[in-house]
Amino acid sequence: MVDSLLRPWKSTDAPFLRAAFVENPDLGPQFGGADLSDVDAAARFISQVLQPSDTRRNWAIVSDGVVVGNVGLSAIERRHATGWLSYWLSGDARGRGLATRAVDAVAEWAFTDGLFRLELGHRVNNPASCAVATRCGFLVEGVERQKLVYGEERFDVELHARLATDPGPSGDRLAMPV
Repeated sequence: MVDSLLRPWKSTDAPFLRAAFVENPDLGPQFGGADLSDVDAAARFISQVLQPSDTRRNWAIVSDGVVVGNVGLSAIERRHATGWLSYWLSGDARGRGLATRAVDAVAEWAFTDGLFRLELGHRVNNPASCAVATRCGFLVEGVERQKLVYGEERFDVELHARLATDPGPSGDRLAMPV
């Protein structure tokens, strides 16, 4: 049985973040153009980008003691009680239900923390990300045409949202130790 959980990022996670960056070129856009090709750069990214603030939170997805992904909540806006959810997994961790269990856990955490509406988006050519969103109760709200640009190519983005009053999945969530 694999032991998986969510926890805050630590500086000691830098080798795992670097490995995910190097081994999974498709994750490049998730890191906002940062170069994480060495451990020192990954450690700086953790300390500057992945630490909690009033407007963002990130959790490392850990499986059998190894960091295999991230779930982030950004653009947290308290007046309207909204936030933007994002997630990624390294290649070896995909297809095991970890993203679904992690996204659902963070969504429930956000609703308990007072947020009412969570949004997320994925490229329309990313059916795996769409499946995670759908399994977690995020309903499709529309397509934002040519919203993202990676290299020379523009991509349409499908927007999903989940309200605190919407039903979530019935499966197990990843634990989030305090």
